[in-house]
Amino acid sequence: MAEKNTRLKIFHAGYCTHPEHIILRNKNRKDIPFPAMFALIMHPQRGPMLFDTGYSERFFSETKRFPSSIYRRITPVHFSEKDAAAHQLQQYGVAAKDIQYVVISHFHADHIAALGDFPNAKYIYLAKAFDDVRNRKGISALIRAFLPGLIPRDFMERSITIDRKPPVELPLDYIPFRWGWDLCEDMSVIAVELPGHAVGQIGLFINTDVKTRYFLIADACWLQQSYQQNIMPHPITRLLFADYKEYRKTLEKIHQIYLERPQLHIIPSHCMKTVTQHEHNTQS
Repeated sequence: MAEKNTRLKIFHAGYCTHPEHIILRNKNRKDIPFPAMFALIMHPQRGPMLFDTGYSERFFSETKRFPSSIYRRITPVHFSEKDAAAHQLQQYGVAAKDIQYVVISHFHADHIAALGDFPNAKYIYLAKAFDDVRNRKGISALIRAFLPGLIPRDFMERSITIDRKPPVELPLDYIPFRWGWDLCEDMSVIAVELPGHAVGQIGLFINTDVKTRYFLIADACWLQQSYQQNIMPHPITRLLFADYKEYRKTLEKIHQIYLERPQLHIIPSHCMKTVTQHEHNTQS
């Protein structure tokens, strides 16, 4: 019997470490792990698609030389080949060649490092997200956590910009998010803009059945305590964000939907507690 519902499986491909007090002010200064989450979405008509890709070996080859080498020194990365998205998917029973789409939340290296591992996938993203980084090199790219060498040569030929079509008005149970893009044309996978952390960053609402909804929020915040308690990170992170004021507004929206929709599963890309929980609990 054909699968009727969209299914979701959470993974992570490597992790970096960073001091906790930068993310949650007044916490201790120890380094904690931040997983590079990626998600497999199994759609009954569109086939398997990914949300981001996590790290890959290309991250290390692309950060050998200055100034890109600063990236890996600031956020030390832990990764092995068995952590690669393609390897994990193969173990799960999904071949890399079968991935039909990769939805790119934003173009930071820890989200796009394995784009080249999926030869048949179309790339889905907001046009302004790539426009912001596509011509950056050296220090300019580093400031945006972007490594140009991670972009496949045929990237543009395989791209689908979601804002080629206007967004749709969302039902009231998505408030405070009013507009989104219905990626599969059945309201099962809905992209919404989450500005602030990066230009054109998007998150996904995933509806796996009439009662179960996930919200993949990328880097709209890094830890679950942040959206649960509406905690902004250390002011030094202003240097990392495209727009600090927009980041605050986005975090407030996620905090609001968390309070008003307690049944919603909110998944930041780098919260080890959340990612680990959902790696074990999401649908297989």
